[in-house]
Parts: sequence; C-alpha cells; structure tokens
Amino acid sequence: MPLYKTISVNSQTTVKIWKIEETYEELFQPLDLKPNSLKRVLGMKSELHQRGFLSVRHLLREFGYTDQDLFYDDNGKPHLKDGKHISITHSFTFSGVIVSDKEVGIDIEKQREKITVIAHKFVDYEYNYLKSTDDDYINRLTVIWGIKESLYKLFAVPGMLFRDHFLVIPFSMIDGHTVAWIDYEGKKYRYNTAFLEFEGFTCAYVIP
Repeated sequence: MPLYKTISVNSQTTVKIWKIEETYEELFQPLDLKPNSLKRVLGMKSELHQRGFLSVRHLLREFGYTDQDLFYDDNGKPHLKDGKHISITHSFTFSGVIVSDKEVGIDIEKQREKITVIAHKFVDYEYNYLKSTDDDYINRLTVIWGIKESLYKLFAVPGMLFRDHFLVIPFSMIDGHTVAWIDYEGKKYRYNTAFLEFEGFTCAYVIP
C-alpha cells in the first residue's frame, strides 16, 4: 500500500505518515520481526494496536530500515543502529515516523472533544492566548498536546510534566508552525515545531 504522506522537513529530516487500511494479516506477512518484537505484537490484545505496531515497521522499510535496525533504551526511547535519530507514533488509523540527524519527536492525535476535559492537566502558560469560546479551541488544544508529547519523546526524561516543564508559544492554525520551550531544572531548551491536520487527526513534530 502507498504512503499517506511524506514531508521533507529539511535536508536532514523527513516525516512519513501511514494510513492503516490493511488487515493485520496483510501487514504481518511481509515483515521480518526480531523475536522480542514478534512476542510483543502477538501479546497485544487489541488488533488496532497490533496494526499500529506493524504499520510502523512498514514505515521503517520506507526509510530503508528493518525491525532489526531499531532498538529501545531503558526509558523506552527508540534508536537506530546507524546513529540517526527517530521518533514513532500511532493513533487509531494513522502512524508516523520521523528520522533526522538531530534529536526529534513526533505525535499523532485524533481530534476529540474530550481533550477539553483534561486541558488543565497539560495547559498552563497557553491559557494566556487560548479561549474556550474559539471555534478552533479543540484543534489548538490538540496541537499543544501533540507538541508537548513530541517534546517528551525527544527529551525522554522520566518525571517531566507537560503543564510545568513545557510551553508552546502563541500560534495560528494557518501558520502550521510555532516555537516551544522546555524549562527543566534551571535550564531552558528551545525547539522549532510544526503541525498539520488531516481527516480529523493532528500530527505535530519538534526539532531542536
């Protein structure tokens, strides 16, 4: 099946997104999985999660990698054996992978009204420019969540809190990009971020 979308962020960084329309069997058959990956996917109770896991391995192939090239550290952060940086995401019927020469993070989220209920858990500074009466309130919250999730994946330090340690500079949905910061243990880190929407989903990614 063809890729859903490829984004050339710059000469060092590429995003690939997969729309998961295949069955579990169609995704599973062509892959050569490591024993621990095979055990992991067979142990998943949800076929949705299985298909998400397998579609990510197909995205690896699109980058020229296999499951054998991927490994995880003690914090659960993925790495590639050739030293390139990678981040992975999947949500319902979409999965995404970003590969770069620099540290990166990516997240795909379905746009849902329930995000307004948990907004107070991950939004603080952003309330300075967010208004719950705005027509695009849910979309903007989803962008903020996606950026902060991407930051967390990139930094990969247990104990960091979305509300306390991450902030997203004001942005317009039309722009498709903004700046985000991590403020952690007396140090500040600046990141360029971008986002896009498709079929009721939001994809956000960050690069230092």
